[in-house]
Amino acid sequence: MNSVQERLNIGRPLQERIDQLVGEHALKLSERLQAHREQLFPPDASKMLRKFTSGEAADLLGVKDAYLRKLHLDGKGPEPEIRAGGRRYYSPEDIQALRDLLEQGAKVPGTYLPGRREGDHLQVITVINFKGGSGKTTTSAHLAQKMALDGYKVLAVDLDPQASLSALHGFQPEFDLLDGGTLYDAIRYDDPVPVQDIIQKTYFTNLDIIPGNLDLMEFEHETPRAIAERSGNLFFTRVGDVLAEIESDYDVVVIDCPPQLGFLTMSALSAATAVLVTVHPQMLDVMSMCQFLLMTSNLLGVVAEAGGDMTYDWLRYVVTRYEPGDGPQNQMVTFMRSMFGDHVLNNSVLKSTAISDAGITKQTLYEVEKSQFTRATYDRAIESLNAVNGEIEGLVQQAWGRIDGA
Repeated sequence: MNSVQERLNIGRPLQERIDQLVGEHALKLSERLQAHREQLFPPDASKMLRKFTSGEAADLLGVKDAYLRKLHLDGKGPEPEIRAGGRRYYSPEDIQALRDLLEQGAKVPGTYLPGRREGDHLQVITVINFKGGSGKTTTSAHLAQKMALDGYKVLAVDLDPQASLSALHGFQPEFDLLDGGTLYDAIRYDDPVPVQDIIQKTYFTNLDIIPGNLDLMEFEHETPRAIAERSGNLFFTRVGDVLAEIESDYDVVVIDCPPQLGFLTMSALSAATAVLVTVHPQMLDVMSMCQFLLMTSNLLGVVAEAGGDMTYDWLRYVVTRYEPGDGPQNQMVTFMRSMFGDHVLNNSVLKSTAISDAGITKQTLYEVEKSQFTRATYDRAIESLNAVNGEIEGLVQQAWGRIDGA
């Protein structure tokens, strides 16, 4: 053996199998994550949502805290939990019950129950980006949860085989989805199951989920064969077809797509009524987005020529992980606004330790207690998220013809 070969083999076992090594690491990591989950949550490893202060409940309902207190004193509505100092706490179910009560006396229909009415079409919001780390899953999760808290009936769909959206909602795929249970089961070409069979309830009132796992990759592998054999419906109609089965059950569907433009993403885009593109305002990310947009345009043009519906109510870019004090980021945001105009949301998701710290315990900012953070850190982050989600909710309402807006 020459000196070069000797140096290369120092400290390395001969003929180490990378597939076996990676498999061992995956097993160890999976077991450790399962143990971590069981430490965080009850023995059955299911998540529960905290109760909200009367002030938080009032903000969600769009009323004054004093008005909620009066309802309580008058014996109207659900009975809140009373804690030290007479503080009132409401569960998500309580907040929904208050919505139902307040809507009965509302002068304007939909004031407290903002979801669909007769003639409104299901809103399918597809969240996409080509580059990982753009905040796509974080944006999807917070959007779905906030719309559920605001009284919309929401279905979240995890189309990313990495299943981060599922993990945020208490699912560990390799333990919880041993016998399937992803959207792949409903869109596969051989013996698909009814989509109702794979929908899971979450601990959020008004929010259901179709979780994801590695099974979703099978759709990417099987579609070329189906195209060659011309078997089954065209691939780009399959997501839309299964959503049509449960169209009347929801107001909004939020789809978290994988960070690639494969058959899953193209089918999700074909099913969408709206598209939300997450963008981290760094030059490399924007360059990557440029390539993504070019590829998307080319491929969806082919889908459109094959009969796919490419019409949308709206498309918006949302700036994520934004640091207002960062000069280069400000330049990129200005550049994007000059290029895309009103297609860039007015509000941005700020980079915040509160959001990342919540993620350590597989939670979003809507789940954690604000007392875990300094008040300024929490308020800054939650105001950012609420502003972005409020702007998106406005676009949904506009699509239903209820309000004027950009």
